Amino acid sequence: MQCIEGRPGRVFVLRIDHGEDLIRALETCITEKDIRCGFIQVLGAVRSAHLVTGPEEPILPPVPHREEIHDGWEIVGIGTVSWSNGNPRVHLHTATGRGLRAMTGCMRDAADVYIVVEAVIFEVRGMETRRFSDPLTGLSLPDHVSRD
Repeated sequence: MQCIEGRPGRVFVLRIDHGEDLIRALETCITEKDIRCGFIQVLGAVRSAHLVTGPEEPILPPVPHREEIHDGWEIVGIGTVSWSNGNPRVHLHTATGRGLRAMTGCMRDAADVYIVVEAVIFEVRGMETRRFSDPLTGLSLPDHVSRD
């Protein structure tokens, strides 16, 4: 376990418009505002997106089970802000639904906004979250570092 203390920082409210890439828009804001650690909330809709909805089997390292959504799905999600090799990384989990279908997963790669997505980024000051490659899981995991 790792436990590190930070303090509330700035709050950013974003409107991400139809046709924009949700994850790239968040990363652009994070870069421009130099947000080194934070949390993200999103709600709205995407026309299409890629999701990882768990492992194919519960083994280490996991093989991700991937799903694609198309034709406009509602989303609500929460994520984190971190950095890897000088670039921002958004780790965003969403619940998505369309009609009677619903799924939850980690939104990866491109996510094409349908109409609008509203997002709020809550900055955590006094720390930075970096990603490192974990040999056991094969995943990029967070490492929190004090900046004070």
